[in-house]
Amino acid sequence: MSSRQENVKWVDGLRGFASLLVVFTHIARAFDEDLFKPTSAEGAPPRFLQYPIVRILVQGRIGVTIFSLVTGYVCALKPIRQCRAGNQDAAFKSIARSAFRRVPRLILPTTIATTLIWFICQFGVFEVGNRVDSWWVNYTSPNMTPYFGDAIKSLLYHIITTWTKSWNIYDNNQWTLLPLLKGSMLIYMMLVATAYCKPRYRMIIELALFVYYYISNDSAFGMQFFFGAFLSDLSQHPPHLAWCAARKWPSRLLSPFLCLIGLLLASYPEDKAQWMPWSKFMGQTSVYIFPADNETPRFYSGIGLIFFALGIHFSNPMKDILSNKYLLWFGKNSFAVYLLHGTLLRTLLVWMYFGLKTPGDIIHEDGRIEPGPPLKICGKARWYFWLPIWFVILYYVANLWTKYVDPWCARVTERLVKYVFEDPQENSQEKRLLPQ
Repeated sequence: MSSRQENVKWVDGLRGFASLLVVFTHIARAFDEDLFKPTSAEGAPPRFLQYPIVRILVQGRIGVTIFSLVTGYVCALKPIRQCRAGNQDAAFKSIARSAFRRVPRLILPTTIATTLIWFICQFGVFEVGNRVDSWWVNYTSPNMTPYFGDAIKSLLYHIITTWTKSWNIYDNNQWTLLPLLKGSMLIYMMLVATAYCKPRYRMIIELALFVYYYISNDSAFGMQFFFGAFLSDLSQHPPHLAWCAARKWPSRLLSPFLCLIGLLLASYPEDKAQWMPWSKFMGQTSVYIFPADNETPRFYSGIGLIFFALGIHFSNPMKDILSNKYLLWFGKNSFAVYLLHGTLLRTLLVWMYFGLKTPGDIIHEDGRIEPGPPLKICGKARWYFWLPIWFVILYYVANLWTKYVDPWCARVTERLVKYVFEDPQENSQEKRLLPQ
């Protein structure tokens, strides 16, 4: 039973899998948007990657949702363990330090990444991306800023708007970081407010907040934060652990059933759901189970993840699979991959598929100038040749980032913590020196 309680490595493995899904979905969005539909044309048979469950790999929408659930789970894990042990003072200290650390640990690396992207942007590395036959690549490829002063203003502006408006023209993928930061703070606030609650009532509060965000149409973030916290609480609840240890059917029967239901729900297509019977039925059913004016694809991903996470919770073999060294390696590099993959996709992968030259402008007889025709993608042989090579380069660069940039950010953060936080030993010495 103790090993079950302590096995939380699966969370890192799940995070690594989520980062892979995010990369897959951006590749699909850049070069094959039909994969987001249940079939490429009404009445046409679906392709392999358009079938339910399989389509999750390229649809990838669930990746950001996994990050939210993992955030709630990880942020709540240690403070809940301390509160259950009756050590609320230690929990408060842990929450205070974790909440403080989280800000620079997110802002420092994203600022470095944004600055690097801004710098290379001024040398025109995204010009090919701006001319390819892909609206998503065009939309996410920033333009050079002609004057140095304007370029500096643009850099500072988008560093700030990343954390105020979830908008960064140099890396559009950073839009998720603000809600993830807010979500971690919501979890810390909940933990402080419920530190002296009995565990069963804290879990009821976590589920109540989950329902609140369900009603509020926040399926990708709010729901996942508090369900992750609830799952973290449940995994440390002795009566529940004893119940699971005394029975084999939750792992053998309930877990596969929950995972299958979760994967089917998360398969709901982003567009043209009415083109296939299975997705049309899901679209019609959503009217009765989701709040009004919901974003149905994200809601299905959110609910699907809830079922899948419960399936993992009841299955030690699944936790062992997610805790293998390969997925843990992907999990260790997940944040670096998230920060870097968009830039490498819009530069290196685009160059591999489209070449380095942009088409010349068309000059009409009346002197009017318009851009040349968009660049067309390469053939399938070249596509499959370069893609695995690009993945190797992506994870090699991400591993370098994890090895050198992340530790530097961690050291800077710890210096800030030591500078800002009081030393309990020094504080007690000062109290002894005060006159009585």
